Parts: sequence; C-alpha cells; structure tokens
Amino acid sequence: MSLRDYARKRHFDKTPEPRPEQSAGKARRELFVVQLHHARRRHYDFRLQVGDVLKSWACPKGPSYDPKVKRLAVEVEDHPVSYASFQGDIPDGYGAGHVDTFDTGVWATSSDAEAQLEKGHLRFELFGQRLKGGWHLVRGHRQEKKPAWFLIKDDDAYASKTEADDLLDATMVASTRRAAGKSGGAKEVAQKLSHSGRKAPPATRKRRSSPASWVAKLEGASKRAAPKGYFKPELATLRDAPPAGDHWLNEVKWDGYRILTSITAGQVECWSRNALPWTDKLPEIRQAVESLGLQSAQLDGELIAIVEGRSDFNALQQTLSGERASPLVYVLFDLPYLEGYDLSRSPLIRRKEALQRLLQDGPPQLAYSSHLVGGGEAAFESASAHHLEGIMCKRVDSPYRGGRGDDWVKVKRLESDEFAVVGYTAAKGSRKGFGSLLMARPAPAGEWSYVGRVGSGFTDEMLRELSRSLARAGSRMPTIKHAGEAPRDAHWIAPTAVAEVFYRGIGNQGLLRQPSLKAMRPDKSPKDLRSSDRTGKRGAPTNTRKRGTQKSADIVITHPDRVAYPGDGITKQDIVDYYTAVMPWFLPGVIDRPMSVIRWPGGIDKPSFFQKHLPTGGLKHVGSVRLKEDTGASVVYLYPQSADSIIELVQYNAIEFHPWGAHIDDPDGADRIIFDLDPGPDVEWTRVKAAARLLNKLLDQLGLASFLRTTGGKGLHVVVPLKPVVPWDEVKTFAHGFAQALESMYPLEFVSVSSKARRAGRIYVDYLRNGRGATAVASYSLRGRPGAPVAMPLRWTELGRLKSAAQFDLRSALARVKRQRTDPWEGMATIRQSLKTVMKALAAR
Repeated sequence: MSLRDYARKRHFDKTPEPRPEQSAGKARRELFVVQLHHARRRHYDFRLQVGDVLKSWACPKGPSYDPKVKRLAVEVEDHPVSYASFQGDIPDGYGAGHVDTFDTGVWATSSDAEAQLEKGHLRFELFGQRLKGGWHLVRGHRQEKKPAWFLIKDDDAYASKTEADDLLDATMVASTRRAAGKSGGAKEVAQKLSHSGRKAPPATRKRRSSPASWVAKLEGASKRAAPKGYFKPELATLRDAPPAGDHWLNEVKWDGYRILTSITAGQVECWSRNALPWTDKLPEIRQAVESLGLQSAQLDGELIAIVEGRSDFNALQQTLSGERASPLVYVLFDLPYLEGYDLSRSPLIRRKEALQRLLQDGPPQLAYSSHLVGGGEAAFESASAHHLEGIMCKRVDSPYRGGRGDDWVKVKRLESDEFAVVGYTAAKGSRKGFGSLLMARPAPAGEWSYVGRVGSGFTDEMLRELSRSLARAGSRMPTIKHAGEAPRDAHWIAPTAVAEVFYRGIGNQGLLRQPSLKAMRPDKSPKDLRSSDRTGKRGAPTNTRKRGTQKSADIVITHPDRVAYPGDGITKQDIVDYYTAVMPWFLPGVIDRPMSVIRWPGGIDKPSFFQKHLPTGGLKHVGSVRLKEDTGASVVYLYPQSADSIIELVQYNAIEFHPWGAHIDDPDGADRIIFDLDPGPDVEWTRVKAAARLLNKLLDQLGLASFLRTTGGKGLHVVVPLKPVVPWDEVKTFAHGFAQALESMYPLEFVSVSSKARRAGRIYVDYLRNGRGATAVASYSLRGRPGAPVAMPLRWTELGRLKSAAQFDLRSALARVKRQRTDPWEGMATIRQSLKTVMKALAAR
C-alpha cells in the first residue's frame, strides 16, 4: 500500500504531521485510532492499521453504538502508522484544524482484512477505551470520487444508543467549543454539549451476578485473603503415552502461550508463565476478563489465535508482532482462586466445574477448555487424527500446585513427513561429517521451498554414510528458488535424496518445529514427493434406484395461480412443475420412507402446518403405514410410494419434504446417519465449509464414506449411508459420541448441545436427527423461505465453490438438474459399510 497521496497533499515544512518516512515502526499489535478533527467541517477520522499503513475514513458524525444507525465514512488516503499518535494543530492548507485522539487500541478480524476490504465488507472487533465490540464497514454501491462506506455497530453486548459525541472528555469538548466560531458543524455540536449538561458513560458489557453465592460451597474451598499479582503455574511432565484409568481427565494441549491472570480489587493483570507482564499486550483479553465482574480471582489458561475457526500458532505470533489482526482467545482450564476463596486444594474436577459455570454466557474472547474423563489412549489418537499438538492428562482429584509434578502429564503428537534433502551445514565440535541436513518440500511451478534443517536422530553409521553420499561438495549458492530462512553457512546440493522426519507442527516462516530424523528413504526420490497423491479419496459406487417417476393424469391442481412465495412470484403451479422436473433425482431419497411434510395453504407468509400422519379420509396416491410411537400409541404415517404421491402432496400445499432415515419395511433400522452442521450467530461461511471437510475426513478415517448436502437454510448436512441397517439406539449413541468428541477436541468450533447460549460463534453438531421418528429435509426439497431455496446434494469437490447453504433456489436447481448427467450421490444406495464394525474397532483401541 502506498503513501504517495498522503505525501502529495502535504507540505511537511509547514505541517507538524509526520512524514511518510517517519515511521513509528511495526506496532506490537495492529492498532486502530479515531481522531476528532476540527477541520472546515468537524468530523471523526477512523483509521485501522492494515499492514504498514493506516487505512482511513472520514466519518462526519462519528461512530454510533446503535446497530440501526449507518454512519457515513468517506474513504480517504492511507496514512502512516506514526499518524496514530499525532495530536495538535494543522495550519491552513489541506486538513487545517485541531486534531485530538478520541480513542485508540487494537483491533481484530477473523479473515484477511485486505480481501474483505476488496469485497466491500469488513467485519472486525475494536478493543479501545471508548469503542468496543463488533463493527462493520460496508462499501456503498454508488460510484463516487471518494468511495463512500458505512460504519455500523454489530448488535452485540456493547450495543446501545450511545453516540461518539456522548463520550467526549473535557479536553475534546473544549476543543469543540473553541472551534465553534469557525465551523457551523462544530457550533451545533458545542450548543448540544452545552445544553446536555452531562456525558454518557462509555459503553460496557452488562456485568453479571457475582459467584459469591455458590463458590463457598465448593468442595475443598477455604476463605483466604485475595493474593496479588503473579502466581506460580502448575507445570506438566512430558510422557510418551497417556496414563490409563478414569482417575485422569484429558484435555486438548493448546498450541499457544500460557497466560496467568490475577484479579485484585477488580484490577486485571496478565502474566506470562515466567512472570513477565502481558496486560498491555492483550487489551481484548483484559476487557473480556473485566466483563466477568469479579473482584478477586486467579485464572490459568492458554492464549491462542483463531483463523477460520481453528487455532493457529503462526497467526498468534504474527498477531502479537503486529503483522496481522487475528482474533485472540484465552482458553481457560483452571481456577485456583475465586472471590475470597482459595480453591487450590479443591479437586481439579470441581475447579473445572466452577470455571465452566463462571464462563457460561461469557464473552467470546474467553473459552472453557473441555475434557473427557478416562480413555486417554483414545483421546490421544483422536487428537493425533485431528492434527492437534497433543493432549494434557490431569488427575481428576489433584490440587493446584505451582511447579512441575506428576499430577499433570503432557503427551505430544509427533507428525512425520517426507522431504527432499537440498543441502547441509558443516559439522561442529566433536561431530563428524555434517551438522544438519537442509530440507525442502515441493512448491508450485516445479520449484522447492525450504522448510528447515534436521540435525538429530542420526546414528554414527548414518553420519558416515550420508557424509560420503551427500555432504561432500555443495555450493554456497542455493539450488532452490525459495530458500527462505536457511542458515548463511549452508552448503547447497541438488535435490537427490529423501528424508522422513518427525516434527511437532510448523512454526513461523513455515519452518518445522523440533524436527528429528525418522529415516532416510532410499526407496524414494524427490520426484516421488512431487508426483505422489496423498489425498486418499474414496471412489463412489454407481447406480441409484429410480422408479415410479411417472405422474398420473388424474391429479387435478386446484388454484394453480395462487402465489406461494409472495416476494418471488412463485406459484403453486411452479412448485408442481419443479417437483415434476426433478422427480428422477428427488424420488429415490424419499420413496417408501415414513415422511413428514410442511404445508403452507396460504403461502409462506402465512401460517404453516406440520403433518406426518395420514389425514382422515386418506389420499389417493400417498401410502400409509401403521407405526408405533415412543408413547406406545400406534399411528398411521404417510409415505410416498410414487411420483404421484409427491404431486398429490403438493396439491395439498406441501412444499417441504422430510423423510425418516429408514424404510417402511424396517422402520426400526436406520440406513443412514445425518450430521446437521448448524452455525450459530456470527459464524462465517468458510468455517462451516471447513467443518464439513473435517467431518468427511474423520469419517473417512473410520472407514465411513459420507455425502454432502446444502440445507437451503444456514448449514450443511453430512450424510453417512449404512448397510446393513442399524438399530436406532446404536446410531444415536454413535452420532452423539461423535458430536461430543468434536466438541471436546474443537471446543471453540463445535458444540454438541442445542443451548442457544452456548451456540454463539460455534457450530452446533445436531445429532438428534438420528433417533427413531426424527427427520431431515430431503435432497432437492424446496424450503418454505423467501427466495425458494433448495436442499441440494453436492459432490465433495463442489464444496470449495459453494457460497452459502441457500445458494440453490427453484430456478438455479432446475438449471443444475438439466445439466447434470449423474447424481452427485450416485452409488449411495449400493455402498456397504457397517457401523458395528466401526464400533468394534473403536472399542478395541
């Protein structure tokens, strides 16, 4: 980004504003600043650091905390980062007038800021003294000389009727009054401030009730004066394998920085594990802890950065160094002290219960580190399968003791991969042959990219052999294009050998962390690394049942011109025509299955009716079957037995079709599992897609093929066919356990309970569609929502291009069906995969 326009508009021999070259250096965190500018027209300058500049907007009326208010923000030239600290008077010329700092702090966004600005909608959070919470910058559609944007407050816990002028302090009020004689706009504001007689307090989160009423009842709690400042953390001992037994609980080992927080007399302080103060580095975490409304506490946890819903150590380092603005989350796992009570002698399981209760409905920057009791080996295997750093195993009844002991155990995952050897460093000291081997992985366009060096894991014989074969010559000039952070004393060779290396994740600059040699691979060449296919994709069998798709002529459609979708002009006849056109694809997923339908007799803007039982008098073409419900009652259910069944139900104003996961000939046996990924508020679509990919991968590792479907609403369905069929209670048990495991391993991403309070910012894995009598929307079914969206089955390869769960509507679905030659779910009906086999394999681990 260029500061050319900034420099062109100013005479730096006349203005005290900083020159472009007077950089303040890279900020420790990407910052924001809002400045009150008494120019010809008084306004607020809103600036966000993006990279090495401040992206800037002039906001005439300043930010509003009211989500219903759209404040004009006119984009102006980029400013240098050093401008964030500028205050004073700008002489006559461009931007003449007095400048005050209204607010400053750090900001965060969950995805690439430049890409969001390019698209015209930036979602972000501010962590200042006056401006807090979520905000939006949305570009207007009109073509202007200076692009017009709108600054809008997110409807969150900080939202209120507060305006920027309500938050002015005495200095800025005085500046406004001094400028009143020069600016009509300033005069109006000065008059308003003079008559108001008060200032609104800064907007803050609503304080929650104190835990004092229940903390005294915790097992092992004892009254004690509040400790001050840093406290010594409990540390873990490294082991190769997790301990067994139900007297251990297992947590995710978070890949971040350990942070200790103390609260004394309501003042929050954050510390690193080695007693360095971190409070000023983490303003958003400090604000989040303050929102708990505590007077005294000690909190122990891990600081992580979130990128597209996943923790990312590189993003954490880059955010703390000011290279990016990823959201930070403080994952809490222990509570040694709370509101006048020492909990360090309370059993760990009780401290965690208290911590979970404390964080319930808390701010999104604070997360609870959930756990599983027992099953350490399975927990570690699951963590490894999810590519997490490892697990922490803790005695459930242990006290909190500072220092290293055997109550906490850490078990780290060792990844391994194959890399080309592209050089070496010279041996030092008593070592013979070479010091370390330089490694690279394939890069685009036939190039190689440096990933680090490995110097451990070699036997003396390997050192001698490799010295003869590899480390005999070498050039000082890199033999690969992307040499990155390679050592200056490297000797480079052409990629001819392959090494398999253990490592503990990938650190900053793309380098392997703690690599050690696993083995040299004489059976492979660097060419094999470039050509190998490690995707492990499963082939799909063919042929899906298609029968009974012809419609009888004796079904009369009454009121065909009645508008069913008022906002879209879609009529009842249009719905009939749609289902007739998609019938060859739609019918195999619903035929001979107990069915629930949703009817809209007056259109989707009028009341709807949910119907699963056959109406009195029956229907001519719709089948009926008597089934026993959970209450013990025997009831007649409807089911489609042909294309005529569907059209007859549409004639009775049915729009949505929701079948069972079983057929009428065996209603007690499920032939599919459905995971409904239902995103909570503020969950970006990229996270939902990433979640679906993760489920597909994990199910594939269990030997279960899965299929993908949009819901026509907010989320996605991941569907697993079963053959032979499985009793409902076993399917539900498996689905529930799978959902809980996801929540345990990715507590910031998933939730397995339907509580709305816990779903904010997460994806609810709805497993309840896997019970007897439960239903899920059918593939190709319309939805009774504006726009006539369609639940559309997809190939997994189409997920990357999917823009939303409601991307397909009546018209685009028809166009898609006309183009497609094979069903995206072709082969589902013939796949044989046994859930019992999977369950036995899991039990045997």
